Amino acid sequence: MENALFSRRRAERFAQLLDEANGGRRHHLRSPVDDQLAPLVTLGRQLGANPPEAEVDPEFRTGLRAMLLATAAREGIGAPAAPQPAEKAATVRGSLLPAATARRARARGAILVGIAAGAIAVSGISAASENAVPGDALYGMKRGTERAQLALTSSDISRGQLFLDFARNRLAEASSLRGGRAGYSAVLDDMDADTRQGVRLLTGAAAQRSDPAALDTIDTFLNRQRRALDGLTDRGSRADQERTAQSLALLAAVAERADALRAAIACGQPTTTASDPLGPTPGTCP
Repeated sequence: MENALFSRRRAERFAQLLDEANGGRRHHLRSPVDDQLAPLVTLGRQLGANPPEAEVDPEFRTGLRAMLLATAAREGIGAPAAPQPAEKAATVRGSLLPAATARRARARGAILVGIAAGAIAVSGISAASENAVPGDALYGMKRGTERAQLALTSSDISRGQLFLDFARNRLAEASSLRGGRAGYSAVLDDMDADTRQGVRLLTGAAAQRSDPAALDTIDTFLNRQRRALDGLTDRGSRADQERTAQSLALLAAVAERADALRAAIACGQPTTTASDPLGPTPGTCP
Protein backbone atom coordinates (compact mmCIF):
# COMPACT_ATOMS: atom_id res chain seq x y z
CA MET A 1 0.00 0.00 0.00
CA GLU A 2 1.32 3.44 -0.92
CA ASN A 3 2.24 5.61 2.04
CA ALA A 4 -0.21 8.46 2.64
CA LEU A 5 2.48 11.15 2.70
CA PHE A 6 5.85 10.08 1.42
CA SER A 7 5.17 9.30 -2.25
CA ARG A 8 6.55 11.95 -4.58
CA ARG A 9 3.11 12.98 -5.85
CA ARG A 10 1.77 13.52 -2.33
CA ALA A 11 4.93 15.28 -1.23
CA GLU A 12 4.80 17.72 -4.15
CA ARG A 13 1.12 18.44 -3.48
CA PHE A 14 1.88 18.86 0.23
CA ALA A 15 4.52 21.47 -0.67
CA GLN A 16 1.95 23.34 -2.79
CA LEU A 17 -0.61 23.32 0.02
CA LEU A 18 1.96 24.61 2.50
CA ASP A 19 2.83 27.47 0.14
CA GLU A 20 -0.82 28.36 -0.33
CA ALA A 21 -1.45 28.27 3.42
CA ASN A 22 1.41 30.72 3.91
CA GLY A 23 0.15 33.18 1.29
CA GLY A 24 1.91 31.75 -1.75
CA ARG A 25 0.52 31.56 -5.28
CA ARG A 26 -2.64 29.47 -5.37
CA HIS A 27 -2.68 26.55 -7.78
CA HIS A 28 -6.02 26.21 -9.54
CA LEU A 29 -6.34 22.48 -9.15
CA ARG A 30 -7.49 19.96 -6.62
CA SER A 31 -5.84 16.64 -5.92
CA PRO A 32 -7.52 13.47 -4.60
CA VAL A 33 -5.01 13.48 -1.72
CA ASP A 34 -5.95 16.98 -0.49
CA ASP A 35 -8.33 15.64 2.15
CA GLN A 36 -5.60 13.36 3.54
CA LEU A 37 -3.03 16.16 3.69
CA ALA A 38 -5.37 18.85 5.03
CA PRO A 39 -4.84 17.87 8.71
CA LEU A 40 -1.06 18.26 8.32
CA VAL A 41 -1.44 21.66 6.65
CA THR A 42 -3.83 22.76 9.42
CA LEU A 43 -1.40 21.57 12.06
CA GLY A 44 1.40 23.51 10.37
CA ARG A 45 -0.66 26.71 10.43
CA GLN A 46 -1.56 26.19 14.09
CA LEU A 47 2.08 25.67 14.96
CA GLY A 48 2.98 28.93 13.25
CA ALA A 49 0.16 30.91 14.83
CA ASN A 50 0.36 29.42 18.34
CA PRO A 51 3.80 28.00 19.05
CA PRO A 52 3.56 25.44 21.86
CA GLU A 53 5.05 26.43 25.20
CA ALA A 54 5.89 22.86 26.16
CA GLU A 55 9.61 22.20 26.47
CA VAL A 56 10.85 19.50 24.11
CA ASP A 57 12.93 16.84 25.80
CA PRO A 58 16.64 17.29 24.86
CA GLU A 59 16.98 13.58 24.10
CA PHE A 60 14.03 13.76 21.71
CA ARG A 61 15.49 16.89 20.08
CA THR A 62 18.80 15.11 19.49
CA GLY A 63 17.07 12.05 18.09
CA LEU A 64 14.86 14.13 15.79
CA ARG A 65 17.86 16.05 14.46
CA ALA A 66 19.72 12.80 13.75
CA MET A 67 16.68 11.35 11.99
CA LEU A 68 16.23 14.43 9.79
CA LEU A 69 19.92 14.54 8.88
CA ALA A 70 19.88 10.86 7.99
CA THR A 71 16.80 11.33 5.84
CA ALA A 72 18.36 14.35 4.12
CA ALA A 73 21.49 12.35 3.34
CA ARG A 74 19.48 9.38 2.06
CA GLU A 75 17.28 11.56 -0.15
CA GLY A 76 20.23 13.60 -1.45
CA ILE A 77 18.97 16.91 -0.09
CA GLY A 78 21.78 19.44 -0.24
CA ALA A 79 23.91 17.31 -2.59
CA PRO A 80 25.36 19.09 -5.66
CA ALA A 81 23.07 18.80 -8.65
CA ALA A 82 24.28 17.24 -11.88
CA PRO A 83 24.91 19.77 -14.72
CA GLN A 84 21.81 20.43 -16.84
CA PRO A 85 21.13 22.49 -19.97
CA ALA A 86 21.02 26.19 -19.20
CA GLU A 87 17.54 26.65 -20.61
CA LYS A 88 16.14 24.31 -17.91
CA ALA A 89 17.64 26.28 -15.06
CA ALA A 90 15.36 27.94 -12.54
CA THR A 91 16.16 30.42 -9.80
CA VAL A 92 15.58 28.95 -6.34
CA ARG A 93 16.42 31.07 -3.31
CA GLY A 94 18.98 33.11 -5.13
CA SER A 95 20.86 30.22 -6.80
CA LEU A 96 20.41 28.45 -10.14
CA LEU A 97 19.10 24.89 -10.05
CA PRO A 98 17.58 22.83 -12.86
CA ALA A 99 13.80 22.99 -12.76
CA ALA A 100 13.44 19.24 -12.28
CA THR A 101 16.00 19.29 -9.50
CA ALA A 102 14.17 22.19 -7.86
CA ARG A 103 10.94 20.21 -7.89
CA ARG A 104 12.66 17.18 -6.41
CA ALA A 105 14.28 19.30 -3.71
CA ARG A 106 10.92 20.85 -2.96
CA ALA A 107 9.26 17.46 -2.67
CA ARG A 108 12.02 16.12 -0.47
CA GLY A 109 11.80 19.21 1.68
CA ALA A 110 8.10 18.57 2.09
CA ILE A 111 8.92 15.01 3.14
CA LEU A 112 11.19 16.34 5.88
CA VAL A 113 8.50 18.78 6.98
CA GLY A 114 6.06 15.87 7.18
CA ILE A 115 8.49 13.81 9.23
CA ALA A 116 9.12 16.73 11.58
CA ALA A 117 5.40 17.51 11.88
CA GLY A 118 4.62 13.91 12.72
CA ALA A 119 7.44 13.65 15.24
CA ILE A 120 6.56 16.93 16.92
CA ALA A 121 2.89 15.99 17.00
CA VAL A 122 3.60 13.02 19.22
CA SER A 123 6.13 14.77 21.47
CA GLY A 124 6.04 18.24 22.99
CA ILE A 125 2.69 19.33 21.60
CA SER A 126 1.01 16.11 22.63
CA ALA A 127 2.43 16.48 26.12
CA ALA A 128 1.01 20.00 26.37
CA SER A 129 -2.48 19.08 25.17
CA GLU A 130 -2.98 15.45 26.18
CA ASN A 131 -5.11 16.38 29.22
CA ALA A 132 -7.20 18.96 27.36
CA VAL A 133 -10.99 18.49 27.29
CA PRO A 134 -13.69 20.18 25.19
CA GLY A 135 -13.71 23.88 26.01
CA ASP A 136 -9.99 24.07 26.82
CA ALA A 137 -7.72 26.25 24.70
CA LEU A 138 -5.53 23.33 23.63
CA TYR A 139 -8.34 20.92 22.77
CA GLY A 140 -8.34 21.88 19.09
CA MET A 141 -4.60 21.24 18.96
CA LYS A 142 -5.14 17.85 20.58
CA ARG A 143 -7.69 16.79 17.96
CA GLY A 144 -5.53 18.24 15.18
CA THR A 145 -2.61 16.16 16.41
CA GLU A 146 -4.78 13.04 16.22
CA ARG A 147 -5.80 13.82 12.64
CA ALA A 148 -2.14 14.35 11.72
CA GLN A 149 -1.25 10.97 13.20
CA LEU A 150 -3.90 9.37 10.99
CA ALA A 151 -2.57 11.18 7.92
CA LEU A 152 0.90 9.79 8.63
CA THR A 153 -0.37 6.20 9.01
CA SER A 154 -1.02 4.09 5.94
CA SER A 155 -1.94 0.52 6.97
CA ASP A 156 -5.49 -0.38 7.99
CA ILE A 157 -4.30 -2.17 11.13
CA SER A 158 -2.27 0.82 12.33
CA ARG A 159 -5.12 3.21 11.57
CA GLY A 160 -7.57 0.93 13.36
CA GLN A 161 -5.36 0.87 16.43
CA LEU A 162 -5.13 4.66 16.37
CA PHE A 163 -8.91 5.04 16.21
CA LEU A 164 -9.29 2.78 19.25
CA ASP A 165 -6.65 4.84 21.06
CA PHE A 166 -8.67 7.95 20.26
CA ALA A 167 -11.79 6.25 21.63
CA ARG A 168 -9.91 5.72 24.91
CA ASN A 169 -8.98 9.41 24.88
CA ARG A 170 -12.62 10.39 24.44
CA LEU A 171 -13.62 8.20 27.40
CA ALA A 172 -10.99 9.87 29.59
CA GLU A 173 -12.37 13.25 28.52
CA ALA A 174 -15.93 12.16 29.28
CA SER A 175 -14.86 11.13 32.78
CA SER A 176 -13.40 14.61 33.31
CA LEU A 177 -16.62 16.26 32.12
CA ARG A 178 -18.76 14.79 34.88
CA GLY A 179 -20.01 17.01 37.62
CA GLY A 180 -22.12 19.47 35.68
CA ARG A 181 -19.83 20.32 32.76
CA ALA A 182 -21.60 20.27 29.41
CA GLY A 183 -20.58 18.11 26.48
CA TYR A 184 -20.62 14.61 27.99
CA SER A 185 -23.00 13.18 25.40
CA ALA A 186 -21.12 14.81 22.50
CA VAL A 187 -17.83 13.34 23.66
CA LEU A 188 -19.39 9.87 23.87
CA ASP A 189 -20.73 10.39 20.34
CA ASP A 190 -17.16 11.02 19.16
CA MET A 191 -15.95 8.04 21.20
CA ASP A 192 -18.46 5.70 19.59
CA ALA A 193 -17.59 7.02 16.12
CA ASP A 194 -13.89 6.34 16.75
CA THR A 195 -14.77 2.88 18.07
CA ARG A 196 -16.73 2.00 14.93
CA GLN A 197 -13.98 3.29 12.65
CA GLY A 198 -11.27 1.35 14.44
CA VAL A 199 -13.28 -1.86 14.66
CA ARG A 200 -14.29 -1.66 11.01
CA LEU A 201 -10.66 -1.35 9.89
CA LEU A 202 -9.43 -4.14 12.14
CA THR A 203 -12.22 -6.62 11.36
CA GLY A 204 -11.79 -5.85 7.68
CA ALA A 205 -8.07 -6.60 7.90
CA ALA A 206 -8.72 -9.82 9.81
CA ALA A 207 -11.29 -11.01 7.26
CA GLN A 208 -9.17 -10.05 4.27
CA ARG A 209 -6.12 -11.89 5.61
CA SER A 210 -8.07 -14.73 7.26
CA ASP A 211 -5.93 -13.96 10.30
CA PRO A 212 -7.51 -13.28 13.71
CA ALA A 213 -4.44 -11.41 15.02
CA ALA A 214 -6.08 -8.01 14.41
CA LEU A 215 -9.01 -9.13 16.57
CA ASP A 216 -6.70 -9.44 19.58
CA THR A 217 -6.34 -5.64 19.51
CA ILE A 218 -10.13 -5.33 19.67
CA ASP A 219 -10.32 -7.73 22.62
CA THR A 220 -7.72 -5.75 24.57
CA PHE A 221 -9.56 -2.52 23.82
CA LEU A 222 -12.90 -3.98 24.94
CA ASN A 223 -11.55 -5.23 28.27
CA ARG A 224 -10.18 -1.83 29.25
CA GLN A 225 -12.95 0.26 27.75
CA ARG A 226 -15.80 -1.66 29.38
CA ARG A 227 -14.20 -1.47 32.82
CA ALA A 228 -13.74 2.27 32.53
CA LEU A 229 -17.22 2.83 31.11
CA ASP A 230 -18.84 0.65 33.79
CA GLY A 231 -17.55 3.12 36.36
CA LEU A 232 -19.71 5.86 34.81
CA THR A 233 -23.00 3.98 34.66
CA ASP A 234 -24.39 5.20 38.00
CA ARG A 235 -23.08 8.75 37.84
CA GLY A 236 -24.42 11.95 36.40
CA SER A 237 -27.93 12.79 35.31
CA ARG A 238 -30.44 10.28 34.04
CA ALA A 239 -29.72 11.42 30.49
CA ASP A 240 -26.00 10.84 31.04
CA GLN A 241 -26.67 7.35 32.39
CA GLU A 242 -28.82 6.48 29.38
CA ARG A 243 -26.11 7.77 27.05
CA THR A 244 -23.49 5.67 28.84
CA ALA A 245 -25.71 2.61 28.40
CA GLN A 246 -25.76 3.21 24.63
CA SER A 247 -21.97 3.13 24.49
CA LEU A 248 -21.91 -0.07 26.54
CA ALA A 249 -24.37 -1.62 24.10
CA LEU A 250 -22.02 -0.72 21.24
CA LEU A 251 -19.13 -2.46 23.00
CA ALA A 252 -21.30 -5.55 23.45
CA ALA A 253 -22.06 -5.55 19.71
CA VAL A 254 -18.33 -5.19 18.95
CA ALA A 255 -17.51 -8.17 21.17
CA GLU A 256 -20.18 -10.26 19.43
CA ARG A 257 -18.84 -9.32 15.99
CA ALA A 258 -15.24 -10.10 16.93
CA ASP A 259 -16.24 -13.52 18.32
CA ALA A 260 -18.29 -14.36 15.22
CA LEU A 261 -15.50 -13.33 12.88
CA ARG A 262 -12.93 -15.28 14.85
CA ALA A 263 -15.13 -18.40 14.63
CA ALA A 264 -15.63 -17.91 10.89
CA ILE A 265 -11.87 -17.64 10.32
CA ALA A 266 -11.27 -20.75 12.47
CA CYS A 267 -13.64 -22.88 10.41
CA GLY A 268 -12.26 -21.60 7.11
CA GLN A 269 -15.40 -19.81 6.03
CA PRO A 270 -14.70 -17.52 3.02
CA THR A 271 -15.03 -13.78 3.52
CA THR A 272 -18.43 -12.38 2.59
CA THR A 273 -19.02 -9.09 0.83
CA ALA A 274 -21.72 -8.04 3.32
CA SER A 275 -20.68 -5.42 5.84
CA ASP A 276 -22.01 -2.78 8.22
CA PRO A 277 -20.45 -0.02 10.37
CA LEU A 278 -18.52 -2.66 12.34
CA GLY A 279 -17.02 -4.27 9.25
CA PRO A 280 -17.62 -7.67 7.58
CA THR A 281 -20.65 -9.63 8.73
CA PRO A 282 -19.57 -13.31 8.78
CA GLY A 283 -22.05 -16.09 8.28
CA THR A 284 -22.56 -19.09 10.53
CA CYS A 285 -20.07 -21.94 10.35
CA PRO A 286 -21.57 -25.24 9.13
